[in-house]
Amino acid sequence: MRTHTSVARVWLPSLTLVLLGGCIAPAMTPPPAAPVVPQSFAGAPSGATGGDSSTMAGIGWQTFFTDPTLRALIDTAVRNNPERLSTLQEIEMARNEVQYVRGKLLPTVAAGLSLGLDKSARYTAEGAGNASTEITEGKEVPEPIRDMAVGFTAAWEADVRGKIRSQKGAALARYLSSVEGSRYVMTSLVAEVANSYYELTALDAKLVIVRQAIELQRNELEVVRAQREAAAVSELAVQQFQALLLNAQGLEYEIRQQIRETENRLNFLLGRYPQPITRSGASLTAPGPVALSQGVPTQLLQNRPDIRQAEFELSAARFDVKAARAEFFPELNLSAGFGLRAFATKYLLTTPESMAYSVVGDAMAPLINRKSIKAEFGRASAAQQKALYNYRRTILGGVTEVSNLVSAIGNLDSLYTFKSQQASALDRSISIASDLFTSARANYLEVLTAQREAIDVKLELVETQLRQRVALTNLYRALGGGAK
Repeated sequence: MRTHTSVARVWLPSLTLVLLGGCIAPAMTPPPAAPVVPQSFAGAPSGATGGDSSTMAGIGWQTFFTDPTLRALIDTAVRNNPERLSTLQEIEMARNEVQYVRGKLLPTVAAGLSLGLDKSARYTAEGAGNASTEITEGKEVPEPIRDMAVGFTAAWEADVRGKIRSQKGAALARYLSSVEGSRYVMTSLVAEVANSYYELTALDAKLVIVRQAIELQRNELEVVRAQREAAAVSELAVQQFQALLLNAQGLEYEIRQQIRETENRLNFLLGRYPQPITRSGASLTAPGPVALSQGVPTQLLQNRPDIRQAEFELSAARFDVKAARAEFFPELNLSAGFGLRAFATKYLLTTPESMAYSVVGDAMAPLINRKSIKAEFGRASAAQQKALYNYRRTILGGVTEVSNLVSAIGNLDSLYTFKSQQASALDRSISIASDLFTSARANYLEVLTAQREAIDVKLELVETQLRQRVALTNLYRALGGGAK
């Protein structure tokens, strides 16, 4: 007895020191400071309302886009786009992960029934003991012996070190991140559908311009042929007018192919197979989305889904570090069992003799595998730092993108004004050159040059209109609009 007592006096303090030694853990890095963003967007034109807090990001896409045909297409894409539907399942997966981790905070309780049969060898300690034991007076232990049990068991990891709570926090942050990720896909989808629709409208306008040019050039070719018959011009003039007409006819088929490819791309976004896309017939010069109102950069932190997604990923990474750090501390597990057990049915309900129960608690601290735990903590810390850099990069990219788009909208407005004036001047030059050529007061090369420049500038004018619409739609997306 004294020997056992002296051993306990030696080992218990030693074991306590070992457990305390396992509690030494690296310090947590301090939380990141709040990101610093500029007070306003650089490059904002004088007509933009960038100095106040008003922003078009708060406008729903149903209001932002005024074309009912475009709104119907966006609604179809929101309901059928495969990528968006996939993100909704990611949200569901993350939600279930939160419930799973939350359940680990509660004890695990199970009910069970067991039946068994055991035959011990006679020349063993257990077999010899059974042979010399009487269950009741005059009745030996049966051989083989049955084993029947019914009861409950419970196990619980007491989260004294906060590991499970940290895992729950990480799961919740990733769930919120998946929600923001779905909103980001939504904003991108709305903008992509709108831009594809505007591209179709622009291609339709280009096709009209080319067909008008073809008709005009056919008429001019007939005039040149008549003048050749009258020996007013040479065959060279006829061939050059013919070449100009053929170039325009080839351009028509090129635009028709672009229309087909754009329709197919838009149908893919809508989640359906290739088919014609209905257009409202409204031109790019018709009243479009609402006026420019970009607000201030700090609003991006609340409105842009990709920035909020990166923020939640950073939060999840910090919880991962806490969970990894908790591995350095002792783990406390509790288990218990209660039930009835006997070798015969008639004894199973005989209480208290058939009652069996147990209660066990254990605390274990890591010793041999501390290097592995340190490596996991280092990995989680590096992942947290990476998430921090990604968060800052996303903010920087968002502010830069908005600044570029605000500047582009202002410059495209000026470009459109000059292109419109240039197109009007070239239309007049075509009319003058044709009249002068008919009266033999101008060279046919002047007519060719005027027609060639006119069609190029008109196509550039349509392209400028398209760039204006795309820039405004992209600004709406960059500010976080279209997420709902």
